[in-house]
Amino acid sequence: MIPLVLASASPARLSTLRAAGVDPEVIVSGVDEDAALDEARRRSGPLTLDEVPLVLARAKGERVGSRLLEQGRRAPLVLACDSVLELDGQVFGKPRDPHQAIARWRRMRGRSGVLHSGHWMIDQRVAGHERHVGATASTVVHFADLSDEEIEAYVATGEPLHVAGAFTVDGLGGPFVERIEGDYHAVVGVSLPLVRTLLRELGHVWHELWPWA
Repeated sequence: MIPLVLASASPARLSTLRAAGVDPEVIVSGVDEDAALDEARRRSGPLTLDEVPLVLARAKGERVGSRLLEQGRRAPLVLACDSVLELDGQVFGKPRDPHQAIARWRRMRGRSGVLHSGHWMIDQRVAGHERHVGATASTVVHFADLSDEEIEAYVATGEPLHVAGAFTVDGLGGPFVERIEGDYHAVVGVSLPLVRTLLRELGHVWHELWPWA
C-alpha cells in the first residue's frame, strides 16, 4: 500500500475515495485562494477559466506537501483538488451567503454550466526530487428549471453554501441536476479516472492505494 494524503476538507471527496477503496489521511491546507490566484496571475498573466481550479489545487497540494516536509514527514503521495463552475464566461466557487446562492441559482436554472475540477498530485518518495503532475477534468452540467420556491427551499438547507457552484449531484441537490456530460465523480469533486492517470504518470497504479495491496 502507498499512503495518500488528501489536501482537502471536502467530505464528498473523502467519501468518493473511500468508496473506491482508498482511505487517505486528510490535511487541510488553509490556502488563501484569492492570494494564490493573484500570485499566479503575476507570474503567468491572465488565467483561462479551466486553469483557475488547477492553480488552486496546486497551491493547496504544495502547501500541505511543504508542511509535511517541515514536520519531518514524507508522505509518498499528496492529492489536492479544487472545483469551480463556469457560467457565462465567469467562474464561481462557493457562494458567500444565502442571498448570493439564491441569485446564483436563479441564473443557473434551466441552463447548462461547466464544472471544472483541478487535480494536483505530488510524489515525495525521493528527498529533494519531488515530482508534480496536474490536470483539470471538465464536465457539462444541465440544471433543472427550478421555481423560486424550490431554490429558496434548497438554499435554506445550507448545502449550497458549502460547495462550488452552489450545488451537489450526490446530495440534496441531486434532483435539480437533470444530466451531466462527462465524469460524474469529477462533479462530486474528485475524478477517479483522472487520479488514476496522474498516478500512472508518477509510476504508480491505482490498486497500490488499496490498504490490502
